[in-house]
Amino acid sequence: MHTPPSPMPNGDALHFESDDLGATEDFLVRAYTKMKIGAGEGERAAARIDRHWLGSLTFDEIALDFHMSYDAAALGRICLCRVHDGHIEENFIGEDDDVFAPGDVALLSPPDLPYSGRVCEATFDLTMFDTALLDRVAAPVGGRDTRVRLLGHRAVSPQAQRQLDDAIDYVRTVLQTDGVEPTPLVASTTASMLAAVVLQTLPSNASFDPTSADRVDANPPLLRRAIAYIESNADNDIALGDIAASIHVTPRALQYMFRRNLDMTPMEYLRRVRLDHAHHDLLKADPATTTIQMVAARWGFGHTGRFASMYRDAYGRNPSETLRS
Repeated sequence: MHTPPSPMPNGDALHFESDDLGATEDFLVRAYTKMKIGAGEGERAAARIDRHWLGSLTFDEIALDFHMSYDAAALGRICLCRVHDGHIEENFIGEDDDVFAPGDVALLSPPDLPYSGRVCEATFDLTMFDTALLDRVAAPVGGRDTRVRLLGHRAVSPQAQRQLDDAIDYVRTVLQTDGVEPTPLVASTTASMLAAVVLQTLPSNASFDPTSADRVDANPPLLRRAIAYIESNADNDIALGDIAASIHVTPRALQYMFRRNLDMTPMEYLRRVRLDHAHHDLLKADPATTTIQMVAARWGFGHTGRFASMYRDAYGRNPSETLRS
């Protein structure tokens, strides 16, 4: 049996299903990177893959009902793997081999290196995004590095793994929300959130602590310029690096500036500005033609329940009450 890749009912989703090893290899090459795959002797090479897009981010649900060996070129993207059943034996260049078991969340492979291994009758999901996004949400530690890089494939602690797992669950929830299609702002906000969580949970060369030079830059005039940039661009795809670049400081200096003066991060301030815009839209909206989900999505909030919780914390009432008032 072989079902070629075809659009699924919900928009840009893609479905592939086959028990032909050659067809599966062809699909994997087109969907991921150049690779060679193999199957155990006498095995039926049954494969199912569902892909969903959220802007440039992809979320794939995969079931391989056989033992698939693979030898692949570099992915060129950050690829997070969560195993649900079975296991994956991964070979890392310059590191010990590792086995991803059910419940594990890890980087499948460094984005700039080839990878190989074996999937052993496993169901798992893969979440991928561009490496450039890491540079938009953080900066490398001082030195010769000019790009943010991941330095390991496992989370730094069990708590960090749970945090990473929760972030991927959030991506999945945004993709599966019924009704309003995720807006470009929802997509970019969700991707930036995930990239930030990746850097907080996996080993990297990113620095989050301000240096003495960064503290020198923590002054109110620069803060006012950063706030003005945020408020003027709240409806655009902006991240930490964009805000820092707008006032010519490092992302660490920007973080320190907001912490010292406002007791919040720049991204927390951005969320509050977007929440305020959503509040004003709800006040002016016609409940006959507008839903809370529509307003939330317009301002980058992909999960209506979380939006409602933040709204209650900020305004002391449910968004539905504001919409009806």
